[in-house]
Amino acid sequence: MRFMMKTITPKNLLLPLLLILSFSHFISCSPPPPRNSSLDRIRERGRIVMITQKSENTYYIYRDRPQGFEYELAAEFADFIGVDLEVVTPGWMEMFTMLEQGRGDFVAAGVASVPSREKRMDFSDPYLTVRQEVIVKRDSSRIKTVRDLDGRTVYVRAGTSFQETLAGLLRKGIKMELVLVPDVSSDELIRQVADGEIDATVAYSNVALGTRIYYPEVKTAIPISQPLPLAWAVQKGNRDLLEAINDFLTMVKIDGTLDEISLRYFGDRDHLNNFDLKAFHRNIELYLPQYRRMIREVARTYGFDWRLIAAMIYQESQFDPEARSHTGVLGLMQVTQRTAEEMGIEDRMDPEQSIRAGVGYLAGLYDWFDDIEDEENRLRFALASYNVGYGHVRDAQDILRERGDDTQTWSSLRESLPLLRMPEFYRETRFGYARGTEPVRYVENILTYYDILKKKI
Repeated sequence: MRFMMKTITPKNLLLPLLLILSFSHFISCSPPPPRNSSLDRIRERGRIVMITQKSENTYYIYRDRPQGFEYELAAEFADFIGVDLEVVTPGWMEMFTMLEQGRGDFVAAGVASVPSREKRMDFSDPYLTVRQEVIVKRDSSRIKTVRDLDGRTVYVRAGTSFQETLAGLLRKGIKMELVLVPDVSSDELIRQVADGEIDATVAYSNVALGTRIYYPEVKTAIPISQPLPLAWAVQKGNRDLLEAINDFLTMVKIDGTLDEISLRYFGDRDHLNNFDLKAFHRNIELYLPQYRRMIREVARTYGFDWRLIAAMIYQESQFDPEARSHTGVLGLMQVTQRTAEEMGIEDRMDPEQSIRAGVGYLAGLYDWFDDIEDEENRLRFALASYNVGYGHVRDAQDILRERGDDTQTWSSLRESLPLLRMPEFYRETRFGYARGTEPVRYVENILTYYDILKKKI
């Protein structure tokens, strides 16, 4: 048990001192000059310091570029207040101490606003609402209620809200073993469950959904908490920074920025069932190695990540060089006869020629969307065009423009493309009817496969 020593001042000494201080304040000639707010100081130094963790959903570096849900949202906030963003990644327990000591401005790490933390820091309005869910291997014995946790061994990171919840279940008589591990992310613990290294873990529902594509061997068993708000934390009493964060969160909820970032990291992955995911993991082990070298060479020529092209090939043909479609497209990249002629290839069944033609055509589509400022959105527009045609994507943009919606983001385009099936919309377009739901599924499948490949390779 810890004890805190406290010095007690005798009242007969304290009272005269208080009177003297009060009188001195009363007779002072002028009030002290107002101190700059913390937000002013952040703007003066030109940067804001984000305290976070390294994980798939918070912050990580891929191909020399910072990524992660929390990072992208924080970068938008830094731009909102007109400063640069600096990121520091201490251990989990040190993260909150750093904030209290002023060695960072805010914590953004998928942290739940719970009473035990609210005593130490102030929290913003929530940006996501999640539940805590038990994660086990798919072939594990069935868990219907918390009583079924009896006899299980559950691993969670020390100092988290998961620990608090599970400790509460222990006090209620649940006979499980709780193992606390230091500074291990939920992503890593889920991997250990998938590989059979540990029995079970707990993760937030958004993380559980996001990691399902990487580990089809695991499943969500049961929720063990009520809905919890995820929020950013600032030093206790730092009202001006908190108000700025809340203003920002209100804005990004209204303008769609929050939905767009959430879609990239926690989007609906149910379009790929467990069978599809297992097949993909199996096939990239069996068939990708024989095409890897040529994919890398062609992708490098056109400036694409080879893993993206590999994901695209799988979506098109499942690595079958003799794949044929009823529409007449052939080969690994399902190249049309017209595209083959434009790209100067003779044999669409030849793997290298097919890859070269398909990637060259994708690069051309990417160049045609030079009006799309954001590179990731531009790539999604190009992928959609590869599937449904450039003209139809431009038609879908025209629909958005007529409605006064954003024409530059995938989150908007994925809503307007399906409208090309409906007469009241396609009759007013240049290129007419299109099966607009297919390119949406096409792009999202490729991006899901791409995410898996980035993690595996």
